[in-house]
Amino acid sequence: MTHGIFTAALAGFGTGLSLIVAIGAQNAFVLRQGARRHAVLAVVAICALSDAVLIALGVAGVGAFVTAWPAALTVVGIAGGGFLVCYGVLAARRVLRPVPGAALDTGGNGAGSGAGSGAASRRRAVLTCLAMTWLNPHVYLDTVLLLGSLAADRGDLRWAFGIGAGLASLTWFGSLGYGARLLSGLLARPSAWRVLDGLVAATMVTMGGMLLARA
Repeated sequence: MTHGIFTAALAGFGTGLSLIVAIGAQNAFVLRQGARRHAVLAVVAICALSDAVLIALGVAGVGAFVTAWPAALTVVGIAGGGFLVCYGVLAARRVLRPVPGAALDTGGNGAGSGAGSGAASRRRAVLTCLAMTWLNPHVYLDTVLLLGSLAADRGDLRWAFGIGAGLASLTWFGSLGYGARLLSGLLARPSAWRVLDGLVAATMVTMGGMLLARA
C-alpha cells in the first residue's frame, strides 16, 4: 500500500511539474519578482497555495461543475486577457523608457522609498500575483479539470496524486522565485533589466492576446 501511495504521489509530482514548467505570464512575473528580491515569499506562497486549492478542488470532483458553466471561463478569459495585455504594455514601457537607477534597486525599495511606499509596492505585487493566478482560465483547465480527471483514474490513491502535484507546484515556484536572485549580479546592468522586461512584455501581451482571442 505504501508503495502505491508513493507511486501515485510521484506521478502527480511529475504531471504537475510538466504543466507548470513553461514560459507563461505567472512564471515570468515570479521570475521578475525573484530577481528584484521583492515580495518573493508572498508571491511564491500565493502561487503555490492557489495551485494547492485548485488541485484539491479538482481531486474532489469540482471539475464537473466548471464544465457545466463554460460562460464563467469566458468571463475569466476576457478579464485575465485584458489584465495581461495592460501589464505587458507597462513592461514594454519600462523597456522603452527605463527608470534611472532601477537596475540597482534589487530590493524593490530604493534609497528614497519610505515604509509606506514599500508597503504599497508589496501590496501591488500581491494583487498582481492574485490576478495573474485567478484570472487565467488555463489554471482551471490544468489544475481543476486535467489534474482532477487524472487523479480520479487513481481511485483511492487520488489524494496522493493530488498531494504530489501540489508539492510540484511548491517546488517549482520556490525554486523560480528564490533561484532568480542568482541573476542579481547580471541584472546590475540596466541593459539586462531591459531584456528581462522585454521578455515579460512579450509573454504578457502574447498570453493576454491569446486569452482574448479565445474568449
